[in-house]
Amino acid sequence: MELIEIQREIERFINEKGLDSTLYVRVIDLVSEVGEMAKEVLKGSEYGKRTFKSNENLESEMGDILFSLICLANITGINLEDSLKKVLNKYEKRFSIKGNIGSE
Repeated sequence: MELIEIQREIERFINEKGLDSTLYVRVIDLVSEVGEMAKEVLKGSEYGKRTFKSNENLESEMGDILFSLICLANITGINLEDSLKKVLNKYEKRFSIKGNIGSE
């Protein structure tokens, strides 16, 4: 399934379930979900005391992040596939010039 198809599927779901929201709520939701994933990483390593071990909760939190990101893209009219292609191109250029993808 292409990313645009996934975006459309999420949009249908949101509309069917009456889960429309504002841009601001979507941004806060995304940040919240990233925080929940970070908590799972901390728990999965006993707060850095051992090597990280993945679990179902981490997978679920990543799914929540992806859902939230797609909702945010939909509400702003951003095609995530196009966005990802542009970013990969940007990183390719940076890597060829600097040997890494970090910004300045």
